[in-house]
Parts: sequence; C-alpha cells; structure tokens
Amino acid sequence: MDAVLIFGGLVVLMLTGMPISIALGLTVLTFLFTMTHVPIDTVALKLFTGIEKFEIMAIPFFILAGNFLTHGGVAKRMINFASSMVGHWHGGLGLAGVVACALFAAVSGSSPATVVAIGSIILPAMVKQGFPNRFGAGVITTSGALGILIPPSIVMVMYTVATSGMQATGPNGEVVGSASTGQMFMAGVIPGLMLAGLLGLTTWYRAWKNGYPRMAKATLAQRIDSFRKAIWGLALIIIVMGGIYTGAFTPTEAAAMSAVYAFVISVFVYKDLTLKDVPRVLLSSANMSAMLLYIITNAVLFSFLMTHENIPQAMAEWMIAKGLGWWMFLLMCNIILLVAGNFMEPSSITLIFAPILFPVAVKLGIDPVHFGILIVVNMEVGMCHPPVGLNLYVASGITKMGITELTIAVMPWLLTMLGFLALVTYVPEISLFLPRMLGML
Repeated sequence: MDAVLIFGGLVVLMLTGMPISIALGLTVLTFLFTMTHVPIDTVALKLFTGIEKFEIMAIPFFILAGNFLTHGGVAKRMINFASSMVGHWHGGLGLAGVVACALFAAVSGSSPATVVAIGSIILPAMVKQGFPNRFGAGVITTSGALGILIPPSIVMVMYTVATSGMQATGPNGEVVGSASTGQMFMAGVIPGLMLAGLLGLTTWYRAWKNGYPRMAKATLAQRIDSFRKAIWGLALIIIVMGGIYTGAFTPTEAAAMSAVYAFVISVFVYKDLTLKDVPRVLLSSANMSAMLLYIITNAVLFSFLMTHENIPQAMAEWMIAKGLGWWMFLLMCNIILLVAGNFMEPSSITLIFAPILFPVAVKLGIDPVHFGILIVVNMEVGMCHPPVGLNLYVASGITKMGITELTIAVMPWLLTMLGFLALVTYVPEISLFLPRMLGML
C-alpha cells in the first residue's frame, strides 16, 4: 500500500507537467510528514549528504569535457579518420558516422552531445552525397546512444551513485556491495563495441540492399594523415581508461583530467575554440550540472524513503515467495525501464529505479555490474523512441524532420538495439568478462 501511495503520488504530480526533480521531492516530503514519524532534521541531513559523494564530482567534469570536445573540432577530425577507414564500404559515410559516434562516445560520456557533435557535421554531408535524409537520421540518432554505453558514461556514474553504499543480501544470505564506477566503465567496453558493430552491420546491410553511395578508398598516406590529426582526441580514450585500470587515478580524477585535457586540445592544439568562447562553454556545463545535481538530491531522498519503508526488501520476498526466477525478474525490469523511458529521461529513471530494483536483483543472484549494464542499455533504447527520446529531439533539430517521421526512420536500428538488449540481459558474461579478466570482480 505504501508503494502504491508513493508511486501514485509521483505519477500524478508528473502528469501535471511538474519537473521530475520537484515531483520527487514533493512526493517524498508529503509522505514523510503525513505517514511517518521521521524528524525534519533527518530529511535535511539526507538532502545534504545526497550530493556529498566523491563519485558525483565526476558528472560536472565529464559534462564539461564533452562540451569542450563538441565545440573544439575533435568530432570533425574523428569523422575524417573514420571515413578514411570505412568510407569505401557500402554506405561508407553512414558507416563512418557509426565509427565516429563510437569514438566520440569514448571521450564524451553523453548521448545528446555525441548526436550534436557528429550529426551536425556528417548529416549534411550524407544528404549532399545522395543518401536519403531518413537513412542518415536513423544512423546518427541510434549510434549517438553509444555515448552512454561506451565508457566514460554519465549514466554509469548515476547508477553507481544511486546504489552507492547499499549492501543487499544475496541468495545464500551473503552481503553483496554495489558496483564501483571503475567496474562499470570496464564492463561497458565489450557491450559498447558489440552494439557499435551491430549498428554498423545494420547500416551496411541497408546501404548494400538499396545501393547507397560509397566513397573512394583512401590511400595509406591519407589514413595516416587523418589519424595523425585525430590522435589528440583519440588519446583521451587511453588517458581515461588506462588511468583507471592502472590505478593512476580514480574515475572522478579521470573526469577532471579529461576536462582539463579537452580544454587544452580544443583551445591550444586544434584552436577551433577561442578563449572568448570558454565562458559560454563553462556556463552551459554549469547549467546542465546544476540540473542533474538537483535531480540527484531529490532522488537520494526518494531512495531513503524506499529503504525506510522496506519496499525493495518486500518486493524481493514477494517475488521469491511466488517462485519467480531471475530470468522473469530481468524481463520485468526491461519492461518497466522501457515503459519509464516513454515519460522520463535516463538520469531520472536510473536514480529512481536503481535503488528499488538493486536489492531484488542481488537477492535473486544477479551480479550488480551486469544489472547496471542492463539498465544502461535500456536507457540507450529509451533515448531513441518517442515521446521523450532525447536523441530524437536533438536529431530533429539537425535534420528538420518531425518526430513521427524520425521514429519511422530509426526503426531498423531500434529493432537491432532491442535484440542486443535481450542478448545482454540473458548472457551476463558479455558484461562481466572484461572486469573479471582484469581482476576487478
């Protein structure tokens, strides 16, 4: 009954058009002050400690790094490098778009930033080369979603923040801790590369089937030249991932390093961004960071309420009593998260549902890292379908296409993503192989 009242109140407030962060806060405060005896100073303390975690500092730094890279000429050089490598295959420029999105995803951590950076350059070029507008829009909208699966990823940081400090009980009564940001980043590498490959295969097949244009094959000298120009941006991948794996710095320190590095190469190396443009980038990053931190604060309070009322534990016990196995639970999670993707953006979904579903998953023997990757892939799919798919709206602004037309355009790639979601859900080793091999599990 408590769960029905809490979620019912949240849905009612959201239906009024109220921002999710405020709806969360009002729901929690109303329930706490009318249905419980929790003292007001506890609420104030939770609001403060909710954003006092070291991992949260990674979010504004990754946002800042992504903004510098988006405006600093990195995307243009990555596209040229990708075109020189795969442009001579069927649908060459479309395939280059997939590769460029994967490369940019590995330095930005944000899907909308990836769509803007790559799409604004490559989509006009594809139309000019003779590709249908729908084809280019479908490629970039879905490939841009790689921004939250290929590490570093802001949504992965959100998952670790949402479950940080939680110690759930496993199927045999053992205590299981939450996943770390480093584990999540390493776990995202193989799924990210697999999805990029599947989206590339879909792009190649449709281009081959419809006879879409190919580019002239680049010479070895051209490939070396394009790689040399893109090397400064590509080096950031090695700095972030290599630094985390070797223990040179934590994921939060890696985020700070990437922000400083992105500033230096954008302003002083590529010089596509001037010092006069820096305040504008800083202000844009601050606005987005403030919005996310406000959501995090209220989501932590929501998580506290769930724990206080023992709702996740009650859900776990109910599922076990009904004899529902881990595979049925994961199917239910996918359905819940995909439905939530129709109404909310990824950060809010992760912060609300991860603390609720995490204890149930652990109780059923599901690894926290595998469960985190499952949530991230669901968020990817949610970014590419209406009515609130962020990538759709970003791509719509670039292509000048309506949301309905764009939804039809992305359908072949969206179906590929759904198939990949099923694979990741029921084959845990896809997510766990690399962190286990590196001794992180």
